[in-house]
Amino acid sequence: MGGKRLRLSEEEVEIINEYRGSELKNLNNNTALDLHLRERGILKKDVVSVKHWQNMNGELRFSIVTKENQSIEESEILNKIQNLIDKHAPCYPKLKKVSGEHLLVINPADIHIGKLAIETETKDAYNSEIAYQRVMEGIIGIVEKSKGFDIDKILFCIGNDVLHIDNVYNTTTAGTNQDADGKWWQHFELALKLYVNSIEILQKIAPVDVIHCMSNHDYQSGFHLAHALKSWFRNSEDVSFDISVNHRKYYVYGKNLIGLEHGDGAKMDKLPLMMANENPHAWAQTKFRYWYLHHIHHKVKHKWLDGKDFIGVTVEYMRSPSGTDSWHNRKGFTGVPKAVEGFIHQKKSGQVARLVHYF
Repeated sequence: MGGKRLRLSEEEVEIINEYRGSELKNLNNNTALDLHLRERGILKKDVVSVKHWQNMNGELRFSIVTKENQSIEESEILNKIQNLIDKHAPCYPKLKKVSGEHLLVINPADIHIGKLAIETETKDAYNSEIAYQRVMEGIIGIVEKSKGFDIDKILFCIGNDVLHIDNVYNTTTAGTNQDADGKWWQHFELALKLYVNSIEILQKIAPVDVIHCMSNHDYQSGFHLAHALKSWFRNSEDVSFDISVNHRKYYVYGKNLIGLEHGDGAKMDKLPLMMANENPHAWAQTKFRYWYLHHIHHKVKHKWLDGKDFIGVTVEYMRSPSGTDSWHNRKGFTGVPKAVEGFIHQKKSGQVARLVHYF
């Protein structure tokens, strides 16, 4: 046609509009838009504008702007969370002074609350309830295995894809679609319950230091969850928090320097020197240095040594309790042991024990 643009007649335009209108209906007398809103937990009264189109396969697609999208700021969201939790911030009795020489690290990694895996498809059932039960069982199991060590401090690692999706569209922060079990707000409430119950168990043993790692599945929701958790324990003198947006976090215990990050940031071979560069004082004061990473759901361990074997940095990936979803099953990422892991660090001798609770 030589690029010539065709003009439609008025009759042709009417036919197209009539066809589009009929396509929005379904057998239940609900429009496709109604179904789209219902599946994502969006109320019609909150919708400001809608754009819709069909892709090459004839499937309907929607772009929706809500009142929340238009006006709410992140600070406003955090303030609402703060106000909600402030109304229920229980007072916990101060723990009697604990003496000891050991740090208990508990690191339930990549929990993915909200992930859906159906056993008939993946041979590995997983949903929000299974996630909650596994992590609680794992934490109790790690605590039991740690008995016999004189623990005077607990490092509890949170975040690291605790939530499977980050919005009402059942996608990660970057927009990758996920098979989800339930609604985003159900996942958030269950994750908060999980962390509250976990800390209430741990703070009876020793003071708890909570460190949050930003992560790719729930970059925003996980951050908000960490702040809600901090508000919950604001009256507890035995629970402290490091929940800044910083991607890499550091923790010193005696001669131990521990680095924490999700594992999707800097390349692994960069981390040892980054630890020295970002924390020169802590590096100089410590002898045993570790990176605990997450993200890949299975065990990988590397150690960097200098020529005389004086200084060591161990970089280690954590196992996950999470099940295998449809996509990972199709790609063959199966058969990985599922577990919650913990470690015992002695003040002067570094990591002296590894505690694993398998499922």
